[in-house]
Amino acid sequence: MIEFWLSAGLLCLVAVSFLLIPLLRGRKVQAEEDRTALNVTLYQERLRELEQQHQAGTLDAAQLQAARDEAARELLADTEGSGVRQARRLGRAVPLLAVVLVPVLAVLLYMQWGAIDRVEQARAFAGEPHSIEEMTARLEQAVQNNPDSAEGWYFLGRSYMAQQRAADAARAFGQAVKVAGREPELLGQWAQALYFAGDKQWTAQLQALTDEALKADPQEVTSLGLLGIAAYEEQRFADAIGYWQRLVAVLPEGDPSRQAIAGGIERARQEMGSQAEDNAAAQSQASAGLHVRVELAPALRDKVQPGDAVFVFARAASGPPMPLAAKRLTVANLPAEVSLSDSDAMMPQLKLSAFEQVQLVARISRAGDAKNGEWIGQGQPVASSTQDVQRLVIDSPDGTPP
Repeated sequence: MIEFWLSAGLLCLVAVSFLLIPLLRGRKVQAEEDRTALNVTLYQERLRELEQQHQAGTLDAAQLQAARDEAARELLADTEGSGVRQARRLGRAVPLLAVVLVPVLAVLLYMQWGAIDRVEQARAFAGEPHSIEEMTARLEQAVQNNPDSAEGWYFLGRSYMAQQRAADAARAFGQAVKVAGREPELLGQWAQALYFAGDKQWTAQLQALTDEALKADPQEVTSLGLLGIAAYEEQRFADAIGYWQRLVAVLPEGDPSRQAIAGGIERARQEMGSQAEDNAAAQSQASAGLHVRVELAPALRDKVQPGDAVFVFARAASGPPMPLAAKRLTVANLPAEVSLSDSDAMMPQLKLSAFEQVQLVARISRAGDAKNGEWIGQGQPVASSTQDVQRLVIDSPDGTPP
């Protein structure tokens, strides 16, 4: 700022000089006026001498007139041009007062209507920043000096995002929206900063911001990219592909980000294929297992009640005694067909498919105890991978521990 004030002071000095020059020249004019007054006095004195000589008889009337004319010519010759200088003369008080007031008024008026903050900002941005931290510091100073600059807040937010300061970026973009209004690009940037500041958790606020941005501009690139990222993180790969394909369609051909987005689309397709395979395998695994038809022996129909619990389970033919998979029915459901698979496992580490041979058991327990009951039906060991429907009849008193 020293350079600015030196320049301003020099300009004030030039302005003051225009007032001082006439004042200095006024001294010369005063000297000329004093000389003119002296000439007039001498002229009047000469006239009085001529009049005395005429009264004494030394000069006649013609000689007196001739002498008067000569004295007048001499006076006019001595005072030639003094009338013009006198008309141009300035008083001393006005220039001196102006010399003092001009610099003072200049400073006061500049402080009121000047743009010293703009000068400081221009000086701060005069050189290239050496690091992103330095550029961020300059932007912070700029928005502090001019908080109504939407452009300053926007670039400050972008600088914060480049430093992975998402929370600070969200505040900067929020200020930009307050100043410039709800522009689609600003809304998209704001939503993106909030998403990363919130540990990539999608919220109703983010949905509202992106919806508003895309409603105003269906091609708003930041919102499209953000929605694709969020969908990918939530393993909604089809949605991610859709958003990113819309984004690629609006980007210029030479945009370097097109390649990265295309790579993201390809990864989403691969993940979607793997997800489909996993789902198919899970469905296949769920459908695999043993199919059992459970019946009640006619001789026991009068000895049981409809609400008695029926436990159908498979246990290893050679291995731990606890059930591998089980389901619960009631006597009222019989006869019934059930499926036992790994999804019905009693313990995650003991799955039906892990054992080659299993035994099917059905037990009726009035007390609802799977380990003890009144009646039981047991089958012969079968392969756990068999697809044939196994028939199991409850026909014997329960005296065998499971």
